[in-house]
Amino acid sequence: MKDFRKLKVWEKAHHFTLQIYKITKIFPSDERFGLTFQLRRAAVSIPTNIAEGCGRDSQRELARFMSIAAGSASEVEYQLLLACDLHYIQDETYRELHQLINELKKMLNSFIKKLTAKS
Repeated sequence: MKDFRKLKVWEKAHHFTLQIYKITKIFPSDERFGLTFQLRRAAVSIPTNIAEGCGRDSQRELARFMSIAAGSASEVEYQLLLACDLHYIQDETYRELHQLINELKKMLNSFIKKLTAKS
């Protein structure tokens, strides 16, 4: 069992999620149960799956939860693009968040490769 709080990827995912909550506060109120909810849910899923994987008994299970987190990161990546295209966020905000989500995806993929190489 690992302490997820000690993982740089979890820390980065947690801070990213906090940013998502902050930016979605300005989304139109009619999106509260639409894109706002979906984007927040997908963002929360990233650090949540990292934490859950750390609570599992094997490297294989940890890798599986890291993979789920990476899938959620891809989901967030698209939802940010949609939010930008709908003009809910500015281009500069989109670029910053896009860069962060891609860094997270790279970190997750690297971690997955290390975990599966040991199997």
